[in-house]
Amino acid sequence: MSGKRAAWRLARACVAGGICAVSMAAPADSPPKLSNAAVASAHPLATRAGVDILRRGGNAFDAAVAVSAALAVVEPMGSGLGGGGFFLLHRARDGLDTMVDGRERAPLAARADMYRDADGRVIPRASLDGPLAAAIPGEPAALAYIAARYGKLPLADSLAAAIQHARSGFAVTARLQQLLKQRQKVFNPHARAVYLAGGDPPALGAMIRQPQLAETLEALSDHGRDGFYAGPVAERLISGVVAGGGIWAREDLARYRVVERTPVRGTYLDVQVISAAPPSSGGVVLVEMLNMLENWTLPRMEAPARVHYLVEAMRRAYRDRALYLGDPDFVPIGVQQLVSKSYARKQVASITDMATPSGDLGDDLAGGGADTTHFSVLDSQGNRVAATLSINSAFGSGFMPAATGVLLNNEMDDFSSKPGVANVYGLVGGTANAIAPGKRPLSSMTPTFLETDDSVAALGTPGGSRIITMVLLAALDFAHGERDPAAMVERPRFHHQYLPDQIFFEPGALAPATLAGLRERGHIAEPHKERYGNMQMIVWDKQSGVVRAASDPRGEGAAQVVALETREARRPPVDTARLSGLPHRSPDRTPLQAPTQSLQPIR
Repeated sequence: MSGKRAAWRLARACVAGGICAVSMAAPADSPPKLSNAAVASAHPLATRAGVDILRRGGNAFDAAVAVSAALAVVEPMGSGLGGGGFFLLHRARDGLDTMVDGRERAPLAARADMYRDADGRVIPRASLDGPLAAAIPGEPAALAYIAARYGKLPLADSLAAAIQHARSGFAVTARLQQLLKQRQKVFNPHARAVYLAGGDPPALGAMIRQPQLAETLEALSDHGRDGFYAGPVAERLISGVVAGGGIWAREDLARYRVVERTPVRGTYLDVQVISAAPPSSGGVVLVEMLNMLENWTLPRMEAPARVHYLVEAMRRAYRDRALYLGDPDFVPIGVQQLVSKSYARKQVASITDMATPSGDLGDDLAGGGADTTHFSVLDSQGNRVAATLSINSAFGSGFMPAATGVLLNNEMDDFSSKPGVANVYGLVGGTANAIAPGKRPLSSMTPTFLETDDSVAALGTPGGSRIITMVLLAALDFAHGERDPAAMVERPRFHHQYLPDQIFFEPGALAPATLAGLRERGHIAEPHKERYGNMQMIVWDKQSGVVRAASDPRGEGAAQVVALETREARRPPVDTARLSGLPHRSPDRTPLQAPTQSLQPIR
């Protein structure tokens, strides 16, 4: 048996019993280095920033920092320094797969009932608009961490393109203009001054310049994570939030830490699936659905039956999301059970030829489209990144603290404000995802790697509650032989999320005969008025060496495959004082106590 097959056998054994808490060693017959690299992101300028870093000798992790920072400038409706996300990393030299968790945290003054009135009712939009809706950002810390721990280039090199775009400006696109029209009423005066300088959304092609955001990025570039979480930038953030009615404090920023987590692993047929771990629900729900669907031969089925079984798997996995998932640092999660094949067989036992009303499954609940972004990177060494970042709904909370240029998230809405009450995406939650001080809200972000003996894919998408089912449909395409990323990201989509109990589908996703067959089985199906999602995908054929990349035609992004002359980037010595506050890891990647020295303000 080859070293590679032995390694995958180990992975399968781990999945049978749950998630392994160790990283998989590099296979003995590792694939050769690539001559090509690729970047796919939601904006051409961000893709260019990543490609430029690769051409300068940086690796996929350096490029990920550059793409993230550029998106924070040119795609402010989807992500930014005021938000967070999950970075799924694969390091080729030793086969390490890890997830860098830069998810936001609830302020330390947060409480479970903070968005309810005196009668216990949820206050409309209290968790969506303004500084009270903002959790403590994680993206700046994640960028500094990835650059220091996994990159080859200085952080300043990877942030340079974003700083330039913030200072010099970038052109308004049709998508940005449309979303500014939809969300302009939520902006505070400082955000309006940046994005609505003339009082109205700017014209197509008009330049948006963000000099204050450039200064904040320069502080991060010069001082690492302390440039954001301590010193003048931190003081401006805190004073602005408090003046606006928020509850942030200095300790919230000082105590924020990135966490590395072991990704969720699963299998479907001969495909290895590596995806996001809690506090993202993405990997668990994705693997649950694939485990259930492995019990049928889907390609041989007529469309109505095939969609029926997909919907029933979606229904059950999203129910588990609502009941059991949250921040693993705060609540015990039975991940080993949820992603096991035996649990999937129990779930499948309740599936018949007819739709199962979601209410019949029982629940304990009483006791990401234009919002969010994704990019994928593959370098010529075989390192890869799939990263999904967010500030939650478009432009987040709409609140920008003075003199920072940082648009804050509204990720507090991703918590369950009250068990059984839906959030902005219609997702319901229970006590596992209740608000608590310092807790990370549950997410649907699903950055994912798919791998067979001959191919590798890196993919993900924005789209709120629909993210996981979009990745599911692409994963099934890949597993059933599709290798063209353009075909996979373009295909029409459908979705079910347990509650509300109905199928949502894009125009053209379900043929009239398929719809009729689903309704005969008792399903309720409602067309979605617009296409949704913005998937970014890279596929590498390990046998031929061919790399393909695609950016979802629903968006305005760009995918680029580029031939590189591999050269070794010389990395300067790491200034450990500058990187104070980064979490440290033992050789087996078990978290150790963070450094005890205090964060020094920038003079």
